[in-house]
Amino acid sequence: MRILIAPDKFKGSLTAREAAEAIRAGFSRVFPQAVIECVPLADGGEGLLDVFSGQGEGGLRKAIVCDALGRPVEACYLLAEIDGKKVGIIESSQACGIWRIAPAERDLPNSSSFGVGELILAAAAAGAERILVGLGGSATNDAGLGLAEALGFRFEDAHGNALRAIPSMFPDIHMIRPPAKPHPPPVTAACDVRNPLLGPRGSTRVYGPQKGLRPEDAGRLEDGHRHVAAVVKRCLGKDHAETPGAGAAGGLGFGLLSFCDATLRSGFDCIADFLSLDEKVRGASLVVTGEGGMDAQTLEGKVPAGVAEIARRHGVPVVAITGNLADEEMLSPHFDGLGTLVSGPMTVEEACGDAAILLENAALRMARLLALSLR
Repeated sequence: MRILIAPDKFKGSLTAREAAEAIRAGFSRVFPQAVIECVPLADGGEGLLDVFSGQGEGGLRKAIVCDALGRPVEACYLLAEIDGKKVGIIESSQACGIWRIAPAERDLPNSSSFGVGELILAAAAAGAERILVGLGGSATNDAGLGLAEALGFRFEDAHGNALRAIPSMFPDIHMIRPPAKPHPPPVTAACDVRNPLLGPRGSTRVYGPQKGLRPEDAGRLEDGHRHVAAVVKRCLGKDHAETPGAGAAGGLGFGLLSFCDATLRSGFDCIADFLSLDEKVRGASLVVTGEGGMDAQTLEGKVPAGVAEIARRHGVPVVAITGNLADEEMLSPHFDGLGTLVSGPMTVEEACGDAAILLENAALRMARLLALSLR
């Protein structure tokens, strides 16, 4: 029997790798002879480094880059070997993540993704032949212009004066001049949203309020994004303002498309391809997935739904374990079994604190049920 364990992180308590190991511990007690393979997953953004750790010998690297407010911080990226090529794995939130900025300090008009560009340059200098950038968790709303500034693009006003690539300066940008130096290696951007840059579903209107956007600044920032999108189209011939996913990470998707000629892909699909997940599922007898919370949104490109779709395609049974299960009636048709960490009354704090043992026990319960069905 071959069991594939492929969960996402249990946010706030377990990384995807820790979750996979806890599930493995539970299943191995019931199926001690089974060959069990753990493949931690993510849907883009935070958790990407954990997913690819252990791929090749490049290992985790550190670089001093700018956070969203321009302060020097130590950020990590990964140099992995995938399909015989060195791939730089970058989480944008390592540089411009909202987790780095205290709520009282959040200032979207003056925040920048410059540090993400610095991470791309660091990975390229370390020998990366391809770059994978996970989008998510940013404290910025700069349409990726800060990233472009780090890569050498120059932003000028109507008189040829250089401007900082921050949203408060967007209305004054008249010209964009590409750098003389070569482009970075081919870039793939992984994200789990399909929001465009502009409009009611765009980065400013949807995600700005979560990052401390003041209502009085919303119209000004939206107008600034519209203006720079027009300047990018005129100067660079790129028109990605309405591309699905361009609004990810404060418009960083737009910036990567426009300034790096990046390929923008569903986070789950991209990571699944990089890790040859289809092949691994096809060779399994059973697949176990899960994440911290599952509800109707799980079916919108989240890891458990993606894993279940691949398993269904190959006729492999698939079960999921989660910390918080909602919309069970909607989710049930996609899985051969659903389990939860908590079997009795418990606070969220208690569940998070004991997540590893709770997940191991939930996996044990699920494995016992499956063993009974196989008799």
